[in-house]
Amino acid sequence: MMSNTRRLTVAQALVRFLSAQYTERDGVRHRLIAGTWGIFGHGNVAGIGQALVEYADDMPYHQGRNEQSMVHAAVGYARQLNRLSAQAVTTSIGPGATNLVTGAALATINRLPVLLLPGDYFASHAPDPLLQQLEHPTEADVSVNDTLRPVSRYFDRITRPEALIPSALHAMRVLADPAETGAVTLALPQDVQAEAHDWPEEFFAERVWHVRRPAPDPYELAEAVAAIRAAERPLIVAGGGVHHSEAEDALKALVEATGIPVASTQAGKGSLRHDHPADLGGIGHTGTAVSDAVARTADLVIGVGTRYTDFTTASGTLFQNPDVRFVNLNITAFDAHKLSARTLVCDARTGLTALTEALADHRVNPVHEAASREGKERWERLVDAAYTAADENAVPTQTQVLGALDAVVGDDDVVINAAGSLPGDLHKLWRARSPRQYHLEYGYSCMGYEIPAAIGVQQAAPGTPVWSLVGDGTYLMMPTEIVTAVQEGLPVNLVLIQNHGYASIGGLSESVGGERFGTAYRYRAADGTFSGAPLPVDLAANAGSLGMDVLRAKTVRELREALAAARASDRPTCVYVETDTAGPAAPPAEAWWDVPVAETATREAAVRAREEYDRQVADRRHHL
Repeated sequence: MMSNTRRLTVAQALVRFLSAQYTERDGVRHRLIAGTWGIFGHGNVAGIGQALVEYADDMPYHQGRNEQSMVHAAVGYARQLNRLSAQAVTTSIGPGATNLVTGAALATINRLPVLLLPGDYFASHAPDPLLQQLEHPTEADVSVNDTLRPVSRYFDRITRPEALIPSALHAMRVLADPAETGAVTLALPQDVQAEAHDWPEEFFAERVWHVRRPAPDPYELAEAVAAIRAAERPLIVAGGGVHHSEAEDALKALVEATGIPVASTQAGKGSLRHDHPADLGGIGHTGTAVSDAVARTADLVIGVGTRYTDFTTASGTLFQNPDVRFVNLNITAFDAHKLSARTLVCDARTGLTALTEALADHRVNPVHEAASREGKERWERLVDAAYTAADENAVPTQTQVLGALDAVVGDDDVVINAAGSLPGDLHKLWRARSPRQYHLEYGYSCMGYEIPAAIGVQQAAPGTPVWSLVGDGTYLMMPTEIVTAVQEGLPVNLVLIQNHGYASIGGLSESVGGERFGTAYRYRAADGTFSGAPLPVDLAANAGSLGMDVLRAKTVRELREALAAARASDRPTCVYVETDTAGPAAPPAEAWWDVPVAETATREAAVRAREEYDRQVADRRHHL
């Protein structure tokens, strides 16, 4: 072997390469791939598995229980660290690989980096077909890993050792690119993983990927400034890009210089601290009354780092001012051009700073500013009422669970949720006290995300109290990573809310004429109907059996005490509470969401729902 090469297997070379990759932004370096999650089987045990043993000192390994949830953990980790550090996930072939698809979709939709390393068939096709191999009658190079192509930002199958070098470099480029990042897949045929090759030493040298902060184009900046100066009722919509760019202080500076109010998407909540007078809270279908009222009359909407999902725009019905126009500041041109906006394609922090400098002598109409702040004060009184229980010894409602948690958490605690009825209540009511406190996965709204994501956040921020808020429906889908938290010694806190069914979809079903069909957990009678008695399922006992300390709370007072005890514990702890589903709920939605209703039906509930649907959809518009 030549002195400037090193003979390693493909898997060994990949692990060694990954351990030498770094990102850098603003002069601060981070490990790009800080660890690898893995469940081993044929397809990765003798390749990547052996390599992780070989380089155990260089690449930390974490054992998971479910391939999808390992991706969720890696995504939680990357989000907590503002996409500057990520983790890899390795699986066997077959079901181990296809279980990655949901997690990959979640990562790519939310623009969060994760490296996927699934095993694959033999590149030589020697033992063909092998166990778990998909055989395609006309395309012999297809495997189940091809299901990862549409949900990956970069995909390659490494069929020869030397192909790893360019592919690995492309993979790192995408993971570190703030405009292109998402799931990256390197499918690894199991025979190639174990094949030896003479690698150039340069492949293993430390490599630093600079995460750029592109500045705004002068023409685009001038156009944006002119639009803001001309607006009478401007509104900023803060999205997740504010957090990813660490632009919270820059947003605050712009707001305090100009007086423009700020509403936030699910991903952008916390861009301003909740008690800042310009912070109006969430926007859209799950938004606050004040945010949606200001949005309806806004003549200029300034989107910062948002991709304008249907929840944000109320399915195209929210921004009702006939003269409304948009300015979109986004590092991704694809998102900046949405809603026929004037574009400002740049880094969020750089762009906001440039806007502040250019608008140093500008202030919004004081009537608009005062009205926004008065609306915020009215909303805060509604939040207080939703959080407060008249009787401390009563069974809490779901909103009172949030009120109890609000009374216990510190400024730096992280609250995680993804699906069910909780995202709506949290978006309306939660008072975010720091940029990373509010962690809602609402791009894919994936049930099962919360517990593994809490593990990833805890890994990224040791010593930070982390709260995974989970309803019974989500818990039943993916509780097994509790074992991982116990094994890793991570003191995540699980708030397990029992309401005996799919509460969110139950309410949606009722509103669209579905009569809550199939959304409750009840006994089925002989005639096929469901009785009113809940199933005798003890989810708290299940969490305890998986290794968690469990605290049961029956009243508001007991709940607050249990939450405080969990926060003080150094063990994974579950606080279990059964809620009062008949008590006061969160304030209703102030904006619409388009879920198509049956155009023809005989049942009265569906007929009425369609009449309401036709009334709402008439307000939809295309912004041109």
